Amino acid sequence: MNEKGKMLMKTFNHEIKDEVGIHARPAGLLVKEAKKYNSKITLNVNGKSAEATKLMAIMTLGVKQGQVVEITIEGEDEDTAYEGMKVFFEQNL
Repeated sequence: MNEKGKMLMKTFNHEIKDEVGIHARPAGLLVKEAKKYNSKITLNVNGKSAEATKLMAIMTLGVKQGQVVEITIEGEDEDTAYEGMKVFFEQNL
């Protein structure tokens, strides 16, 4: 929180290393991971965005290998969510 008690958003970028990008299986795992947290987690790529808890929205992003995805996390457990999502992306995508 900042000095006024407002939540601050956390952001990180991740280059997709999976050779087929974010396809059905890792997208399903991503949704499962994102649902562990109360914070809103959003994926941003190529001017499009999708909530990390919405499988079809993630799939419509069409993220390919080599693309950089910006992940934003905002909410009451954003520090925990940030750490968990960062590890998830590094290990799975």
